[in-house]
Amino acid sequence: MIRYLTAGESHGQALVAVVEGLPAGLRVTAEDIQAELGRRRLGYGRGPRQRFEVDEIELLGGIRHGRTLGSPVSILIKNTEWFRSDVWHEEMSPAPGATKKPLTQPRPGHADLSGMQKYGFDDARDVLERASARETAARVAAGALAKLLLREIGVDVLSHVIQMGSVRSTAVARPTMADLAKVDESPVRCFDEKTQDAMIAEIEAAGGKVRFVQTNVADEQSVKDFIETVVSQGGRLDGLVNNAGITRDGLIMRMSTK
Repeated sequence: MIRYLTAGESHGQALVAVVEGLPAGLRVTAEDIQAELGRRRLGYGRGPRQRFEVDEIELLGGIRHGRTLGSPVSILIKNTEWFRSDVWHEEMSPAPGATKKPLTQPRPGHADLSGMQKYGFDDARDVLERASARETAARVAAGALAKLLLREIGVDVLSHVIQMGSVRSTAVARPTMADLAKVDESPVRCFDEKTQDAMIAEIEAAGGKVRFVQTNVADEQSVKDFIETVVSQGGRLDGLVNNAGITRDGLIMRMSTK
């Protein structure tokens, strides 16, 4: 059985992947793993970190002269942001101490709040540094070894997108390994060029609604009394409009036209 473990944080020194269960004699090079990490950076809507983060790997153990030894394979992936600034040296230091800027406001849609509640943290960074898309780089490295093992027995694998939201490709042709470069060139990894643009449009049109919630606001009668006071003192108030926000096609609009 093949098993893998990953360690490391998003803005720490590095990520580490340890893979055990690989047979001895499997041909592995750093370039094989580096190529898969390069493919991880592709895709529509990728974050800005993908543009400047460089995945530098080191094979720490389990491989000698390009072949596995049968012992666990250890791969280190450096986080280049760590070396760009001393800020992360202090913020992510393993030495005893405390951060000067704790993150006490969890982000919506992330693991911050549930992680803080589960482990009793008062700093969201203790959660988000691990629950980060950056951690998937270590998984890609481990997966690269699994793909090399499959290749030894003549098995190749690839993936491509056939549906995005309500947009689905109707193409009959399926890609082969010879088409992998073409799939990677598609921003949405769709082998069907005719459907690709429609998928991108579907992403852009997803939109959503925004609800603004206020607290400690005076009741309706108090607001009316305030308006009457302002008007009686010679002031001017043009009006109040129910104006919940709505986003569509990447734009922020008003539900009211007034």
